[in-house]
Amino acid sequence: MTHPLGRRRIGFAWTLATLWMLAGASACSSLPERDRSLQPLPRSQAAERITVMDRGGPVSASTEARELARIRAEGSGALVERHLSALAVKGDTQLLRGNTAKLLIDGPQTFAAMKTAIAAARHRLLVEFYIVEDEGIAAEVAEMLMKKAREGVHVAFMYDAVGSLGTDRAFFDRLRDGGVAVCAFNPINPLERPGHWGLVTRNHRKMLAADSDVAFTGGINLSNVYAEGSFGSGRRLKKEPTDAEKRGWRDTQVEVRGPVVNALAAEFRESWASQGCEGALPPAPAPEVAAPGQRVIKLVAGNPEKGINPTYSALLRAIDASQRSIQLTMAYFAPGDELIQALCDAARRGVAVSLVLPGRSDVKLVMHAARSRYKQLLEAGVQIHEMKQAVMHAKTAVIDGVFSSVGSSNLDWRSIVGNNEMDLIVLGEDFGEQMQALFQRDVAASTAIEATAWSKRGIGQRLMEHFARLIEPLL
Repeated sequence: MTHPLGRRRIGFAWTLATLWMLAGASACSSLPERDRSLQPLPRSQAAERITVMDRGGPVSASTEARELARIRAEGSGALVERHLSALAVKGDTQLLRGNTAKLLIDGPQTFAAMKTAIAAARHRLLVEFYIVEDEGIAAEVAEMLMKKAREGVHVAFMYDAVGSLGTDRAFFDRLRDGGVAVCAFNPINPLERPGHWGLVTRNHRKMLAADSDVAFTGGINLSNVYAEGSFGSGRRLKKEPTDAEKRGWRDTQVEVRGPVVNALAAEFRESWASQGCEGALPPAPAPEVAAPGQRVIKLVAGNPEKGINPTYSALLRAIDASQRSIQLTMAYFAPGDELIQALCDAARRGVAVSLVLPGRSDVKLVMHAARSRYKQLLEAGVQIHEMKQAVMHAKTAVIDGVFSSVGSSNLDWRSIVGNNEMDLIVLGEDFGEQMQALFQRDVAASTAIEATAWSKRGIGQRLMEHFARLIEPLL
């Protein structure tokens, strides 16, 4: 349970976050217009813009052809080709071959896998989270990291100064004293690390990389809200759950092995250097297995200094290229007009569009902003489901069963224009089938929003939706 002092700190964090959003309003006053003239490229042109890589860099043309042919052979090859072409429309596309990708559902699975990876690390641990608490799972992980540091493993730990504002500084000081290199992203105090300050840009990434062998990314923070799984017995609740029935937060992480691990580590290294963090990071150690799997993955790293989050752009193009299905599971859904219209257009041309969104949320204004779009989406034929028995915090998409995205990016303005984010796009039907199965599990644990019932909602709800829509660019 959070100490009362901790609750006051968290309240202050929310006040500060509000001021930060207002300060950043001018920076996110508009999103890029959707270019409806863009069409997936012909196969020959797309091939010129796609580069398949492994640990040694670009592979040969013959190896690249075999890799892409293998993805198509999993099934729905024409759809794979279409989404490869859609990815390539805006420029060069780098894909990493030779990986594994394993879905982890909720905190218990994720933390167990992370602890195993930490315990096995021999050379290097890189840890990066938006929210880090000072008790429970975070304290357990801290003890493990300090133990590895005593064993001679280099451990670097980055946290976001606003996201972790409710955490006592003594927690991070103890990590430093224990041999862990610790760095706060964009400290709140401008004197703490001169030249590296700002309330607007935040580091929303969640990542852990152990040596060059295994890494994790997704939506899960080092927080006790993930102490329990969200599905429980799988029983559908017929009414708002009591405190005893609440089953934690619903979130998704992905465990990867292969060349993508060092690609994630390289992004961490870039953030560490750009923030002026103390302590040199060691070079990447040799991996135990050079190419442990067959998954082809695209790493998408959002950095507002480099423009609009590329995950948003890639998802928008994938929606426009979709032919069969769009399944989005999204914690914070306030994406602006262009993406909403893209979903409506897809539904009207016969694509099965389905969303799982929160029915309970820790940021209720974003939930109301999402609900302000329901009428438009329902009229277009989009299916909407709300999860109420747990707090929906996942950020995933699976389109046509062959384009899958898992990571930290929400479909809100902060993720699109204001945060450092990290997502993985996994191509192919095999992983897509796992994503679709998980989506159906989420649907079964949610309640469908029916157009007729929705039209009868009260005036209070409508007013909240209207207000949330007005301030959507601040959310």
